Amino acid sequence: MDEATQFGFANVNWNLISAELRVQVLELSHQAKAAHLASALSCIDILAVLYESILAFDPGNPNWPDRDRFILSKGHAAAALYAVLARQGVLDSSQLATYGKANSLLEEHPSPSLPGVEAATGSLGHGLPIANGIALASRIQKKSFRVFALLSDGECNEGSVWEAAMFAARHKLSNLCAIVDFNKWQATGRSQEVLALDPLADKWRAFGWAVEEVDGHDHRQLESKLLAKPGQLPRMFIAHTVKGKGISFMEDDNNWHYRVPTREEINIARVELGLA
Repeated sequence: MDEATQFGFANVNWNLISAELRVQVLELSHQAKAAHLASALSCIDILAVLYESILAFDPGNPNWPDRDRFILSKGHAAAALYAVLARQGVLDSSQLATYGKANSLLEEHPSPSLPGVEAATGSLGHGLPIANGIALASRIQKKSFRVFALLSDGECNEGSVWEAAMFAARHKLSNLCAIVDFNKWQATGRSQEVLALDPLADKWRAFGWAVEEVDGHDHRQLESKLLAKPGQLPRMFIAHTVKGKGISFMEDDNNWHYRVPTREEINIARVELGLA
């Protein structure tokens, strides 16, 4: 059995999936005049792998009790999550047209009132503590479901993240897996210049986690690492990513933390992504 067959990605066209999701996120940002586009683009590949290959869930029954739980702790990347949920059939694709509109369930930060969303995550630093509680509840209830949480690197400025890190290590929450979308930016500057995050992997190791660094845009590497059997410790993957990934004029440009793409820019992006 070759590696591709072993890990289940032999027949998956990851580049096409991610390209289509990126275009959908561009469209959502454009129609809603919504910010945080580049932050959504940096985590598209991570979300694609999680929902295509890793998470146990039933699109027709989002509240299935034994589902794996996913917490988008970096809630400002909600557009990426909505695009993925629509692709998976959890949301009807027609719902995407309501993103960011008054009274829509598709808010600019996710709410559990929307099927497929486990927790409200607007203020950063809350997703990992929630994930801790769910993971501990799974153990107490003798359930087998796992919990995954996606954080931003800027979010690691929050003290609540490190309190949660200590809690998870203390309780050896081996059914918990966290991922940091390490795109090296936050709202106002380079993450390392705002606060001294580096060496980020060593910090998590010091807090008692099993830590690996991965390429956050390498679908095969992400899948093989996430499918690996966990040990006795909570797992942390530091995913090195590029803010605005996939569109040349957005990559590593923090102006796109708040900028909204024009129709012309979307058309150019479509060409770059091979979807013109």
